[in-house]
Amino acid sequence: MADGRGSTSGGESVGELFSKLGHQVGELVGKEMQLARSELRDELAKGVKATASLSGAAVVGLVALVFLSSAAAWGLAEVMSPGWAFLIVGTVQVAVAGLLFLTGRKQAAEVDPVPHDTLQTLKEDAQWARSQKS
Repeated sequence: MADGRGSTSGGESVGELFSKLGHQVGELVGKEMQLARSELRDELAKGVKATASLSGAAVVGLVALVFLSSAAAWGLAEVMSPGWAFLIVGTVQVAVAGLLFLTGRKQAAEVDPVPHDTLQTLKEDAQWARSQKS
């Protein structure tokens, strides 16, 4: 039972209990922030990887495309009209570009900037804090 001075049956005063609670909440918030930073860092790494793949594909593809398409078009021009030869090579280039775009879009869609684990833990912490007040 509590006595007239505001202490609990465990011998701790209400002020001490609130002090402990404040300290625990501070530690909890710090740990939640660490978890959020960790989750965001992981998602950022996925985003960087997707961006690197897309950028690398674009640069290497462009350089290779210039050389190979010229060679292919002029090679085809030996057996057909140059206009048709360049049209065929250009169509193949568009197909390859579309494939690279779809691959990059799929990788980018896998990036999730929301720290789901942290949000779940915060919900659990809020429930715990409400139960402590009761």
